[in-house]
Amino acid sequence: MGRVMLTGKTSPIPRRALRSAAGFTLLEMMVVLAIIAILVGIAAGRYDRSVRRAQEATLKSDLKTMRQAIEQYTVDKQAAPQSLEDLVSAGYLREIPVDPITQQRDWQLKFEDVLLSADQNSTGLTDVHSNSPLVSSVENTPYNTW
Repeated sequence: MGRVMLTGKTSPIPRRALRSAAGFTLLEMMVVLAIIAILVGIAAGRYDRSVRRAQEATLKSDLKTMRQAIEQYTVDKQAAPQSLEDLVSAGYLREIPVDPITQQRDWQLKFEDVLLSADQNSTGLTDVHSNSPLVSSVENTPYNTW
């Protein structure tokens, strides 16, 4: 085995030991990078799923709020609203929410000739749905059927 000369003296440390103490090998670096890439891939997938679940929860909440506002407006005014803007102008909604799936205020409005109360004297808006034809990955149903 060769010895290393340090300032004119022979060192008792073998050359191989000095080389391994100097840093990581290329193979070690590649293994570490591969592990990091796998962990990043897993984290990115979970992040996307959590964002989609949050959007779906927001959609359900917004639909519930708008449906309650439609019913309350109809009972109070004894006439169904003709648009979502009617709910805003009457103070039943602060503003028309943005659909979290389409990122727009493009709701599907459902108009029917159904009376929600005996005192109601006109028909109009009875329900609201998302305008997105995409299918929920959690419930496997289209968002526009919720």
